[in-house]
Amino acid sequence: MEPLVRQVPLVLQVSEQFRARIESGTWPRGSRIPGEHQLATELGVSRGTVREALRSLSLTGLLEPRVGDGTYVRATNEISGVLVRDELSASLTHVLDARAGIEAAAARLAARNPDPAALAALEEVLVARGEALAAGDLDAFVAVDTDFHRRVVVASGNPLLLRLYDALAEVMTESIHQTATIPEDQRLGDAHVDVLDAIRAGDPEAASQASYALIETVKLTGSGQ
Repeated sequence: MEPLVRQVPLVLQVSEQFRARIESGTWPRGSRIPGEHQLATELGVSRGTVREALRSLSLTGLLEPRVGDGTYVRATNEISGVLVRDELSASLTHVLDARAGIEAAAARLAARNPDPAALAALEEVLVARGEALAAGDLDAFVAVDTDFHRRVVVASGNPLLLRLYDALAEVMTESIHQTATIPEDQRLGDAHVDVLDAIRAGDPEAASQASYALIETVKLTGSGQ
């Protein structure tokens, strides 16, 4: 007797297709997605099926329906979606403290066995960070600054830590948007260099302390990242 094959409900199939579009960036965060009629026609399903699929993603915080305006992408993964939906990320101090814990752990691991390629990538990003500051380009500055912090986590060599960081990426990036200014306090630029220098020196304790100190400097100055 052949084993039973469970059929995946159509609503779940459609919601997974929508989730894939969000995760891939086809539907970017903050964008308005196509209407129910267009999606139903495109997928060859009923509007009711599309409506239920969208509703399920709205409940997870990935989508946000706006009366009279359509449905917008609110987050790219369920963890960020829950944080945004429940407003758990409202406190900037809480977000910075969470970042400090993750980034300090990553810096410590990175310093245990400094990887030349990871160090080169961090150096390259710091150069780009300085160029964005010199150009007065705030958007570029936020982008490369975000990249620097993620590359510290990449340098840790811990895929689970990186996955956790990426799951919280939107909340993390928002904290940078809230604190970044041009010109920035020189102490912030120095603090980034301190993190890189400690990792390069292979000093786990110093790397961890430098990461914590960087976030504390952000709190102190109220600018930059």
